[in-house]
Amino acid sequence: MSILIKDVLLDNKKTDIHIEDNLIKEIGKKVEADVVIDGKNKAVIPGFINTHTHAAMTLLRSYADDMELHDWLQNKIWPLEAKLTEDDVYWGTKLACLEMIKSGTTCFNDMYWYVSSVAKAVEDMGIRAVVSAVFIDLFDKKKSDEQIKENKKSVKNFKSKSKRVRIALGPHAIYTVSKESLQWAKEFADKNKLMIHIHLSETKKEVDDSIKSNGKTPVEYLDDIGFLGANVIATHCVWLSKRDIEILARNDVKIAHNPTSNMKLASGIMHYKEMKESGLTISLGTDGCASNNNLDMFESMKFASLGQKAFYNDQTIMKSREAFELATVNGAKALRLNAGMIKENMLADLILIDLKKAELTPNYNLISNIVYSANGSCVDTVICDGKILMENHIVKDEEEIIEKVNKVAQDLVSR
Repeated sequence: MSILIKDVLLDNKKTDIHIEDNLIKEIGKKVEADVVIDGKNKAVIPGFINTHTHAAMTLLRSYADDMELHDWLQNKIWPLEAKLTEDDVYWGTKLACLEMIKSGTTCFNDMYWYVSSVAKAVEDMGIRAVVSAVFIDLFDKKKSDEQIKENKKSVKNFKSKSKRVRIALGPHAIYTVSKESLQWAKEFADKNKLMIHIHLSETKKEVDDSIKSNGKTPVEYLDDIGFLGANVIATHCVWLSKRDIEILARNDVKIAHNPTSNMKLASGIMHYKEMKESGLTISLGTDGCASNNNLDMFESMKFASLGQKAFYNDQTIMKSREAFELATVNGAKALRLNAGMIKENMLADLILIDLKKAELTPNYNLISNIVYSANGSCVDTVICDGKILMENHIVKDEEEIIEKVNKVAQDLVSR
């Protein structure tokens, strides 16, 4: 299918964008196309890339708020998650995809249970994702063997109707996964050219416990066992020493910053300045809806920028353009996507912003408005992989999805 977006604002200039199949074919030329979109009073930007989610946790939104992280996980989240079924995860992920489409996200990096259900929901909704099953063995050899068997099976049987959905490995964290399993994950991922998605140094307790049990910080520990590498996406990375940052940079580990979740769970503030200066690739994630409580990347960009300004007492740190790049070009780099920018021969993953919105008026600086003023409701049109997923703020079957998920969530908490 071919699409022509006419008279749309790109980098403060009106132009036309021609999409052929799943690529941006030409910019600046009016051509014949199967579908024509009027870009008047709209601006085009890359679709957002959310590099850390637990998508189906939409089912747990507002279920357990205002709690300490480890108490929240062990006493509220994990017990309810133990009751989840494949169907629950499918519908929870479908709702997450709907929410992400509505707020301009075209790709996400996920870690959750029932990875085949997650992948099916992503396929059905039309966006892009890297999906991984949660790997937790709690240092039990029997559980480790079971998890390894399941992960091998998932990778072997993984089938995607398109190239939009890729599978990865998801060892949860060093406090839930044994050394042997972490080493297996790294070896298996390298051999099969997979990415690895892990939580790292999210809380002070995690770091203190690691030093006590391993004599090393979590980063030093993972480096010592040979786990780190360019295919690793490390999520959170709040409590890092100078040496930790050097180790991560040396290994070209990709960082997923989750400011909203970190603030809500009082985990701490990421040391962005030092990490940026080290050359690390830093991208942006929302985390799951149980700890955010939404998947709106506009909000995450704003929280990221304002959090750093407050932390460093410096109004000039993480300017709006930097926050925007965390959510676009850096996310694409982290997930190895030919996306994140509006350029010819790049993936047609893009969104149209409604410039008639009050939040975007006046429009002295579009990027500043997007980061500091806008929200998900400012997105008019979403195109992913060259297909229109939302136009005029409307997504197909959205009312039916919301109605179904309400029933699924009520059933889950009543079990």
